[in-house]
Amino acid sequence: MDFDLSDDQRLLKDSVDRLIADKYAFEARKKIMAEPGGWSREMWAQFAELGLLGLPFAEAHGGFGGGPVETMLVMEAFGRGLVLEPFLATVILGGGLIQAAGSAEQQKALLPQIAQGKKVIAFAQVERSSRYNLADVQTSAKKDGSGWVLNGEKSVVIAGDSADTLIVTARTAGGRFDRAGIGLFLVDAKAAGVSIQGYPTQDGTHAAEIRFDNVRAADVLGDPAGGLAAAEAVMDQAI
Repeated sequence: MDFDLSDDQRLLKDSVDRLIADKYAFEARKKIMAEPGGWSREMWAQFAELGLLGLPFAEAHGGFGGGPVETMLVMEAFGRGLVLEPFLATVILGGGLIQAAGSAEQQKALLPQIAQGKKVIAFAQVERSSRYNLADVQTSAKKDGSGWVLNGEKSVVIAGDSADTLIVTARTAGGRFDRAGIGLFLVDAKAAGVSIQGYPTQDGTHAAEIRFDNVRAADVLGDPAGGLAAAEAVMDQAI
């Protein structure tokens, strides 16, 4: 088995390593931490220009069709620089969920916006009592006409205070720990009834506590009762 990097992978590694070395020195990182939301929109635009924000997406969606090795190379460089921008939240988790559960129309509409740096996404999954159990979802989604209305709270939402769009796990059926009956809902972060309280975390990135009071979801990704499998798959791949 050949573990050597391809020419394209080495080029990717060199360019990302050089960017982080040039732009993410200690003092530069401190200045970035002081920006609104704790990260740099200028850096985000550079990531988009280099193709990093569309790295795992298909070319048809403005991406480069990269796989786990390419993602690993980027994340290694970002880890060395303690990068603050919401790459994990938006590209890996948000984009991954849209790829895994979204329709062709949703992928066409959303993934190019991520790749171009025009949309920040946060995955609102954790609840105060849920800990490691992804099936422990008490936030509810009730059918209302042709749409869904959400009520509940989410905790430690990575980049939740910077997101344009939230992907929210909410229960459409079943009891608190049931694996069935959990959907993935797209919610405009500025929608009526959404309350967001952001804060810095120990590593300097940001998270948020988010409350949903009769919030109308913009859309649902896939089966409104079968979103847990997609969430588990994307989070396993991210790890």
